[in-house]
Amino acid sequence: MDPKAPITQDVMTIPRKTIEAGKRNLVGMTRDQMRDALIEMGTPEKQAKMRTGQIWQWIYQWGKRDFADMTNLGKAYRAQLAEHFVIEIPEVVTRQVSEDGTRKYLCRIAGGHEVEVVYIPEEGRGTLCISSQVGCTLTCSFCHTGTQKLVRNLTAGEIIGQVMMARDDLDEWPVPGAPKDETRLLSNIVLMGMGEPLYNFDNVRDAMKIAMDAEGIQLSRRRITLSTSGVVPEIARTAEEIGCLLAISFHATTDDVRDVLVPINKRWNIEELLGALADYPKASNSERITFEYVMLDGVNDSDEDAHRLIDHIKRHNIPAKINLIPFNEWPGAPYKRSSNNRIRAFANIIYQAGYASPIRKTRGEDIMAACGQLKSATERARKSRKQIEAEAGLNT
Repeated sequence: MDPKAPITQDVMTIPRKTIEAGKRNLVGMTRDQMRDALIEMGTPEKQAKMRTGQIWQWIYQWGKRDFADMTNLGKAYRAQLAEHFVIEIPEVVTRQVSEDGTRKYLCRIAGGHEVEVVYIPEEGRGTLCISSQVGCTLTCSFCHTGTQKLVRNLTAGEIIGQVMMARDDLDEWPVPGAPKDETRLLSNIVLMGMGEPLYNFDNVRDAMKIAMDAEGIQLSRRRITLSTSGVVPEIARTAEEIGCLLAISFHATTDDVRDVLVPINKRWNIEELLGALADYPKASNSERITFEYVMLDGVNDSDEDAHRLIDHIKRHNIPAKINLIPFNEWPGAPYKRSSNNRIRAFANIIYQAGYASPIRKTRGEDIMAACGQLKSATERARKSRKQIEAEAGLNT
């Protein structure tokens, strides 16, 4: 399917079948967990590692969902697998495509809960923005997702399942035996969707290990970026146990302002956060930490803010780049976007100080797929505009 195809309508899918009683989903298991599950099913221990490798490749390298397709396994063994396990990923409820080619998926997971996933095609790359929680616990006042209460953490299977779902839609699973195609429509993952990834660390780690597996989806760790609002105790673990790139939802240069914009700052303030970033084991000039900074008119966009931001980074000697994000407004939002001139002036101060300061191009705004706009469609539908505005007012 052409990722640039001019499709703008919602596309409904056939409702998925429910998992049959007693069957376990293999998607999201670590290799050790899968091996143990196969032994429990009756696979001889001496064969279990090999069988795990074979099944792993069929699921994650070739994208197969039916055990009958796993042709290097015996017919009786395939039937046995089908009796005990399923290969299941989140169900696409709706799919929207923006005028700029951005795709937004509303996905249903176990329990009837929903999360949003966004695919952004660019020249030479394609980035998938995935979610780690249903809702969010952080209540960042500028973020639409933050107005939806946290329901639960996603499982590792539900997290990596978002990647598999997008590869389905892009029709980019390779064909066994065909010449290898190095072109990847889905080349990058960013954990910047719904939720705070570091409040669901173990499941995020296990899912990203699958994404990076050499016999699986095969994405380099440098193609994966985890965005956190600043869960300081988990930052070092991210480098050690995942090894991906790091982005920080920074958004303010004083504690007073950040306490309002990013309330987690009341627990771990700017100095504590900067100290953790300075010690981040993967931080280097080739693997800079990205500071995400949403531009809010009259709130955090002054020349003084720009100079303070530079001072913070220089004092702690953090290899960094600063992504400036024009605020993406949503119904009832308590803030306005900074003017283009103000954003350019802010960017220029940072650039003159020697740091990259790209201004993020807003993508998918017409389908509410832009940064900070994600919120499940059914959650929006349950509330009137007045209710959304009233809730937004409480968060200011």
